[in-house]
Amino acid sequence: MNPDFPRNLRVLTDHYKSVAEVCRRLDLNRSQFNRYISGRSMPSRHVFKKICDFFGVEEYEIFLPHQEFLKIVGLKRNQPAADDGFRPYVAYLDQLVRRSRGDLLDYEGYYFEYSYSMTRPGLILRSLLRLSGNAGFTTYQRVENMARFGAAGPRVTCKYRGMAFYLNDRIFLVDYDSLTGNEISQTVLYPNYQTRLTRLNGLKLGVAASGRREPLCARVLLEALGRQISVKKALKSCGLFDPESPEIQPDIRSLITNRIEDGAHHFRVVSEG
Repeated sequence: MNPDFPRNLRVLTDHYKSVAEVCRRLDLNRSQFNRYISGRSMPSRHVFKKICDFFGVEEYEIFLPHQEFLKIVGLKRNQPAADDGFRPYVAYLDQLVRRSRGDLLDYEGYYFEYSYSMTRPGLILRSLLRLSGNAGFTTYQRVENMARFGAAGPRVTCKYRGMAFYLNDRIFLVDYDSLTGNEISQTVLYPNYQTRLTRLNGLKLGVAASGRREPLCARVLLEALGRQISVKKALKSCGLFDPESPEIQPDIRSLITNRIEDGAHHFRVVSEG
């Protein structure tokens, strides 16, 4: 057994009031969980993924050397308490993310995300995004394949993890590149006002993965796929597409085209109405 796994798991567990609380939230047997944190047993594949999702860590991260793991999760020993001047910001965000939970329940599930690629100008990027509940918060993961759809060769995968907020009739998504840690992006979406959730339109602000690292803004569309899908099949549908590709519906293409109308002073979401 990897000796760092139980040590890292104990660090994550210490974020909560007790082991009993963690077991209750995870719906796991406490005596069995104690075997994990003592290093006497390893969880099954299903339980292991459940634990990682609950604590919001990548599966590979929990096996990292202990000191490296502490740096990643920001839990350095003997770290001084946060400056009092920072507390109001933390308190506000904590309250907002918890208050958003109820408003975002109906949005949980899988989506195809469409936008013009910031890294490969002129090509449309279709990626897979999953919005889900996690320990009282609403979080999401987005997986991008930066290779051309249908092209031979290896996939070029980018992964992002983020949190969702619902504030004054708008949905805010803020994420970071979980593989490189060198990017934060933000998306603002209109909520769904229809009986059936089909699409969400908005704008995304990010940074091009190039030497110049230019800040860019692009129109974005999320196409709802449902709560239960074949993830493997959906991922095979992701990649970069030419704008005229038959894989991209014409109405989706028109909604994500980045143009500014004559006389306009701002970049706006294109309405489907």
